[in-house]
Amino acid sequence: MPIIDSTMTQLILWAALGYLMGSIPFGMVTAKVMGLGNLRNIGSGNIGATNVLRTGNKTAAALTLIFDAAKGGVAVLVARALAGEDAAQIAALAALLGHCFPVWLGFKGGKGVATFLGIWLALDWRVGVACCLTWLVAAAVWRISSLAALAAAATSTIWTLLLTGSQTLLLAGVLTLLVYWRHSANIARIKSGTEPKIGQS
Repeated sequence: MPIIDSTMTQLILWAALGYLMGSIPFGMVTAKVMGLGNLRNIGSGNIGATNVLRTGNKTAAALTLIFDAAKGGVAVLVARALAGEDAAQIAALAALLGHCFPVWLGFKGGKGVATFLGIWLALDWRVGVACCLTWLVAAAVWRISSLAALAAAATSTIWTLLLTGSQTLLLAGVLTLLVYWRHSANIARIKSGTEPKIGQS
């Protein structure tokens, strides 16, 4: 845990701002702007980059990935610059919650992987890069996006301990649990062998 220097009012403010940044549904916006239809009616119905890729438009999927990662990173960097490390961590958690449970979509959002990675790249680039590399290696080995995401999330606490110590360990644990919670259906399909592979409809 970081040293708490901000007031409760300030932390609540940064939580609110982080949530609002995280709740922007870039996948749905990108799909609409590029004429790909309503993501809720495509593939899994998820608003993230993996489901955007199921439209067959790789550019739209890449833009969704970048924007979803960026909103988490921006929330962290702005909070850190204007308030401090405690506010940055609060904003990080709130941004992931905003992506997963956006008020604009009836609290039915994405699974948070890109936002999770963007958050870590902003909190500590070394941990962020390690998580991204973990995702890439796991995806190359198993060819299952959700399994790669779970591997990246699970190892984030290890990378945090190895690279930064304990200052962000609690946050790492909470973010990991949130990612796993959002992937509960995927975990069930992985266990049953029915989880789609990357590129598969």
